[in-house]
Amino acid sequence: MSIQLTEAAAQRVRTMLEKRGEGIGLRLGTRKSGCSGFAYVVDYADEVTDDDQVFECHGVKVVIDSNSMPMLDGMELDYVRQNALNEGFEFNNPNVKDSCGCGESFSV
Repeated sequence: MSIQLTEAAAQRVRTMLEKRGEGIGLRLGTRKSGCSGFAYVVDYADEVTDDDQVFECHGVKVVIDSNSMPMLDGMELDYVRQNALNEGFEFNNPNVKDSCGCGESFSV
């Protein structure tokens, strides 16, 4: 089981953590949502529980709860900036079988 960050994503997370001034890393997860079933959850990781798995990539800790892990295993998180108005994380998830037209939710 693994999650990968590109160097661009890792740098963005480091910048976000530095601006915030606290946190141990990035928390990724899923929640039921939308027309296809699940949506990604991206947040700061302020703690690690017994239910979490922790990965480190390019010096950044990524924390994932055990319920989300099967849906995120093997995923690569990238950070893409096309222009000043269009930037964000991009989820390259091999587990996704279908996604909704608006791109807000996915199914596995």
